Amino acid sequence: MAQLVLVRHARSEWNAKGMWTGWTDVGLSDHADEEVAILAEQLPQIEYHAAFTSTLRRATETLRKLKEKLGITNLSTIAHKALNERNYGTYTGKNKWEVRDEIGEEAFQTLRRGWDVPIPEGESLKDVYDRVVPYYVNTILPVIEAGKNVLIVAHGNSLRALMRHLEDLNDHEVAQAEIGVAEARIYEIDAGGRILSIETHAREGAKAV
Repeated sequence: MAQLVLVRHARSEWNAKGMWTGWTDVGLSDHADEEVAILAEQLPQIEYHAAFTSTLRRATETLRKLKEKLGITNLSTIAHKALNERNYGTYTGKNKWEVRDEIGEEAFQTLRRGWDVPIPEGESLKDVYDRVVPYYVNTILPVIEAGKNVLIVAHGNSLRALMRHLEDLNDHEVAQAEIGVAEARIYEIDAGGRILSIETHAREGAKAV
C-alpha cells in the first residue's frame, strides 16, 4: 500500500492576473511562499520516495519550495512534458474573465471545462488525458505498486485528466473536478493499483483560478 499525493502548483504571475497560461513558462507570484508553507503543514507526515513534475517553471518551483519546507531536498525527482498544463492555443495570454464576458457563461464553461472541446492551435482536456495517463501508467504507477509514496506537482488540467483516470470520472464529473492552487489530493493505493481512499487538502478561503 502506498500514497499518491497530487499537488497543483502555487499561484503563478498569470494566475494572479486571471490569464490563461497554458504552455507559457511564467514564474510564481509573490503569494507562492505563503501558499506552499500552508500546504506543507497540511500534507501527511510520510516518507516520500519519488517526485514527478512538469517541465514548466511554476510547477518545478513549487516542488522545489515544497521539498525545502518538508525537508526532503534530496528526493529523487523527474520532470516530464507529459505532465505540462493544457495548451490553450489562441487563448493563451487572454484574460479568462474578459473572454467569458465576450462569449457568454455557457460557452465559456464549455471551453474551460468541456472534455473534448478543441481550441485553435491548442488542446482539449481529452488531448491532455491522452498524454498524461500513459505516462502515469507506464512510469509512475509501477513505483506506487512497489509500495513507494509518490508526490506529483503539476497543473489544473493535467491533474484533472489524471483524476478522471484514477477516479473513473465521466464527462460531467471531470468538468466539476478541481484542485485549487497550492492544494493537494491524496490517494491511498494498494499493490494492485486500486484506490482505497481519497482525501482533499484545500486552503481556507481559496478560490479556483
